[in-house]
Amino acid sequence: MVWKRRKELLEELAMVLVKVKAIQFGTFTLASGKISSYYIDLRTIPSYPGAYKTLINAYGEFLKHEFKETSYDAIAGIPTAGLTLSSPIALALEKPMIYVRKDEKDHGRGKLVEGVTRPGWKVLVIDDVITTGGSILSAIEAIRAEGCDVESASVVIDRLEGGTSSMKKQGVKLHAMTDILELVKILRTKALLSAEEANAVTSQVNRR
Repeated sequence: MVWKRRKELLEELAMVLVKVKAIQFGTFTLASGKISSYYIDLRTIPSYPGAYKTLINAYGEFLKHEFKETSYDAIAGIPTAGLTLSSPIALALEKPMIYVRKDEKDHGRGKLVEGVTRPGWKVLVIDDVITTGGSILSAIEAIRAEGCDVESASVVIDRLEGGTSSMKKQGVKLHAMTDILELVKILRTKALLSAEEANAVTSQVNRR
């Protein structure tokens, strides 16, 4: 199915991400210790209601066009940024939502997966950004251990650092709304990114 408003919504989102500094360009040291020519932090978005609305509207429309509502039974969010996406979207689509904790609780039932699950449920896993896919795959493993089926995962932005390949090896198809190179192209056309900054990102991705 063709997403007719794709270009319009992605352009609006790209400009909003820069405006609220949810995406920045320069030289950054990531948590892994790697040096990156850009930094993405969508966890800041809910602090800006207008930007948050733009993100949820765009991503929600993407999901409606990417999936049939009958293709999954529940939505799973991954803390922390994934929950800011899965919560409003699950509510809007009237789908059950679960989420996967980073660590098991040391009290109660010691669960990793919070919320109600049903054996055989098809679960769509949602996160904000994917790099190598490690955190999403850990969540998928926990959800599958509950007896659910996970065939698809979706993110807003793919950093193009091996995430799609990692998902495929585990029998999961990744559905990304956009990727870093597409965002860079949009921002260049809007004169919001210099040629030098754009080339740095392109070179970084091509080295993967």
